[in-house]
Amino acid sequence: MPPHPRPRSSLRAATVVAACLALLAPGAAEAVGHKDGHPRDPLQRQLEELVRAPGGPPGIIAVLGDGHRRRVVRAGVADLDTGRAPRAGEPMRIASTAKAFSGAVALYLVEHRLLKLDDTLRKRLPTLPRAWGKVTLRQLLNHTSGLPDYSQTQAFADTLRADPHHRFDSRRLLDYAADQPLRFRPGSRYQYSNSDNIAVALMAEAVTHVPYERLLAEIVYRPLGLHRTSLPQGFRMPEPYLHGYDVSPPEPTEDVSELIGMSGVWASGGIVSTPSDMSRFIGAYAGGRLYGPGRDVVREQRRWVPGGASEPAGPGRNDAGLALFRYTTRCGVVLGHTGNTAGYTQLIAATPDGRKSLTFSVNTQINERSKPELLKRLRAVQENFVCALLRGKS
Repeated sequence: MPPHPRPRSSLRAATVVAACLALLAPGAAEAVGHKDGHPRDPLQRQLEELVRAPGGPPGIIAVLGDGHRRRVVRAGVADLDTGRAPRAGEPMRIASTAKAFSGAVALYLVEHRLLKLDDTLRKRLPTLPRAWGKVTLRQLLNHTSGLPDYSQTQAFADTLRADPHHRFDSRRLLDYAADQPLRFRPGSRYQYSNSDNIAVALMAEAVTHVPYERLLAEIVYRPLGLHRTSLPQGFRMPEPYLHGYDVSPPEPTEDVSELIGMSGVWASGGIVSTPSDMSRFIGAYAGGRLYGPGRDVVREQRRWVPGGASEPAGPGRNDAGLALFRYTTRCGVVLGHTGNTAGYTQLIAATPDGRKSLTFSVNTQINERSKPELLKRLRAVQENFVCALLRGKS
C-alpha cells in the first residue's frame, strides 16, 4: 500500500497543478441483485495488481450492470487515512466524462428543436470572436471545431498556478483564448479541446435562457435519478468521498482531491458524481434514451470521426462521435467517454443499446504524458472488463 499522505508543500502543489494543466491539453436500471468481486476472481485480481503497480492508484472501483443486476469489483482504498474501501455511492471528480453531460444537454435541445447541429457560434454566441463564427455545434461536440484551448493559454495557467482555488467566471473562460485564431479550418480534422464543451454549454444557455447547472438538473439528473451528481464551483468535496491522490514515486503519496476549484473547468470537466450515478447515466446516454422517441439524433451522434480519441484513450480502437466515443475492443463495441484530472482517471461505457454498462474509476491520474506504461496496462485491464461485460460474465 502507498504511504499515507502528508501535508502538501507549495512546490509539490505547483508540480501537480502543472501536471493537471498539461493533461488539459489535448443504462440500465440499478441492479436488483448486487455482487462484489471474489478475491480469486480474475477481474478482482487484475485490480489488485494495478493497485500494487509502481505509481498505481491507492484504490479502484468498477461497476458492471446488465439491467438485472449490478456487480461491483474493487481493490485498495478510497481514503488512505481511514483505509475505507471504495464504495459505489461515494462522490468523486469525474473529469472529462463531464463532457458527455454537456452532450446530453445539447442533443436533448436538438431533439426538441431549440438547437440545430449546424447552428454556428456566430448565430448563437455573436459576442465571441468573429474569426470563430463559422464553427458549428456539431464540430464542437466531435472536437473538429479548431477552437484554441483556453486551458492551454499562459494567462489561464498563470492564474491557476498562483491560486489553484481561484474562482473563475465560468462563462468567461473562452476570453482567455479570444485573441487567438482557429487552429484549423472547422471540420477539417480532429483535436480534443476543453474550449469546445464550454461553448456547447454557452449555446445551451443562449437558446433556453436557463443556467447550465439547471439544465443539467432538469434534463439529466432528475429524469435518471442521479441524486449525488452536481456541478460545483468550488474545490470542496461532499463527505465521505472517494479521495484522489498524486502517486509519483519516490515522492510520498499526497491527497489532491481538493487541490483545484471546479470553476475553471466547468462544463468541460467539473462535475462530481458517484460510480452508481455514472453507471445509470452512461446506459441512458449511450442508448439514446435522453433524446425522446426519434432516432435521428442518435444517428447523427454516431457519425464517427476515425481515430478521434478521448483523453486518455479508452480501451481498444477509439473513434469520436458527438460527445461520445466508440471503443472497438477484441470482444465488441461499447460507447462512452474517459477523463482524468488531478487525483482521478475515469472510464464510462455502455453497449450501443444502453442495456449493459461499465464505470471504471481510479483514484490517481494516469495518462499518456505522465504514466504511459501504466496507461497501457490500465487500458488492457479495462478491455478485459469490457469483454466480461459483453460476454455476460459480469
